[in-house]
Amino acid sequence: MVVTFGEIMLRLAPPEFDRFLQRPVLEATWGGGEANVAVALGGFGVPARYVTVLPPNNPLADAFIGELRRFNVDPSAIVRKPGRLGIYFVEKGANQRPSKVVYDRDYSAIALAKPGDIDWNKAFDGATWFHITGITPAISQGAAELALEGMRVAKEKGLTVSCDLNYRAKLWRWGKTAQEVMTELFRYADVGIANEEDCQKSLGIQVDVDVESGKLEIEQYKLLTEKVLNAFPNLKIMAITLRESYSASHNGWSACLNNRQEFLVSQRYDITHIVDRVGSGDCFAAGLIYGLLNLPTHRDALEFAVAASCLKHSISGDFARLTVDEVMALVKGGGSGRVQR
Repeated sequence: MVVTFGEIMLRLAPPEFDRFLQRPVLEATWGGGEANVAVALGGFGVPARYVTVLPPNNPLADAFIGELRRFNVDPSAIVRKPGRLGIYFVEKGANQRPSKVVYDRDYSAIALAKPGDIDWNKAFDGATWFHITGITPAISQGAAELALEGMRVAKEKGLTVSCDLNYRAKLWRWGKTAQEVMTELFRYADVGIANEEDCQKSLGIQVDVDVESGKLEIEQYKLLTEKVLNAFPNLKIMAITLRESYSASHNGWSACLNNRQEFLVSQRYDITHIVDRVGSGDCFAAGLIYGLLNLPTHRDALEFAVAASCLKHSISGDFARLTVDEVMALVKGGGSGRVQR
């Protein structure tokens, strides 16, 4: 059982690649990094439980719990406390026009929550893995303290803990910086996931990488993983996603992984005509967790994670709707897109 913890939001987006309110329509789905991971794991057949704080007597919150069940995710440890349901708006970019995200999540139920509000013993019943991101601690001091509380209990119970740093500049407004908070939380992680900006902004660790050049400097990323592993002795694996952003519609996609014994670099995918890149990093995290739990080698796990997250770019909405067989087909070279009859 993999447990993830974070904030779920109502995702409101214009249809297709419209600008905000170009047409008087916003499509409502769900979104949130940790929920995205749980849903992807459910699609891969991994027992998953999602933990969050939702407002009571709220039909939208009730609808979300029903949605989790549809994706084979256990909602039994969700807590209902005063507050509101967070919302975020996303306008999908195309070609040279970037995607835009607008948050509306102040005073949400999870932002108002505090340590002690979640029964971690119940949340971790039967669990072997706990996953969080750097998004939840950015919401509020209470949410950051809850995340730290969960990580501590998970380690006491012997769970593997993974953390995707996921730096979000628009959210760190409650007093402490990302670096002040995340360097403490990351000490409890066994598996770390990030990109180069996450490492710089959340951990204060950087190397000489020009992310605007469109070229991957693999030796610099190897050095980056080594610096992170040296700074956090409890960390067993550090994975870095490598995105070459030529435009909003065209990205190169790959990743690397350092497990203290070897440095691995995945195959690279050239992704054109991107449908929706939001949630692709979360799909990478879910794929890596699946691979580390089920596949024979760390290289297999890395390749599965990169292939899964590559496919997510073709799926609209935050949630990945993928099976293990579909991901494995791409890993084995089945990326032609031919109709399957």
